[in-house]
Amino acid sequence: MMRFDVITLFPDMFCAIKDEGVVARGIKKSLLEIHTWQLRDYSDNKYRNVDDKPYGGGAGMVMQVKPIRSCIEQIKQKNPSSKIIYLSPQGQKLTHQLAIEISKLESVTLLCGRYEGVDERVIEHDVDLEVSIGDYVISGGELAAMVLIDSVSRHVPGVLGNVESLNDSFANGLLDYPHYTRPEIIDGQQVPEVLLSGHQANIDAWREDQSLKSTKKKRQDLIKK
Repeated sequence: MMRFDVITLFPDMFCAIKDEGVVARGIKKSLLEIHTWQLRDYSDNKYRNVDDKPYGGGAGMVMQVKPIRSCIEQIKQKNPSSKIIYLSPQGQKLTHQLAIEISKLESVTLLCGRYEGVDERVIEHDVDLEVSIGDYVISGGELAAMVLIDSVSRHVPGVLGNVESLNDSFANGLLDYPHYTRPEIIDGQQVPEVLLSGHQANIDAWREDQSLKSTKKKRQDLIKK
């Protein structure tokens, strides 16, 4: 079983993946656990504030060390080996291979930033890995955390059932091949004959060729790698 602990100001957002889709099925199979932690519960003031103005001036607010660290300490009491991952646009980009590596861990704690981010001392002393889902900025780390959970969960044995993720895009360094289903002909568009031939070797060769062509057309950067 893989456990995700999520530190967030908006725990209800995670109902989107806890109640629907692949991740929800993994939870029902007791292969995944997702626990959310409301960061405001660890505030030390009556207003439940967890942020303050940045030293040196500037726009926005910065999430404070103490509530974050207190929450992490409580999570660590239950799961001492949990790796702390901070979702940040400055982090290592989430890739297929990184998702596989994270899926091998028993427990990860996802820290969702807001405002201008978290105090740098948290990143330096409490965070094991910073992860980014792309070179752009979103309002907070919650959506990024859900992307990471979904991507990682697919590689946890049994979550996808009998379906393997080996043919997914990026699994072999290339994009996936095209897929077709019934009807055989629609609006004059026909399924490639090779897929109707029943000749598996020819189908596999066609799929490999199409995967390469698709990658060359859409992602030249992968071909260069």
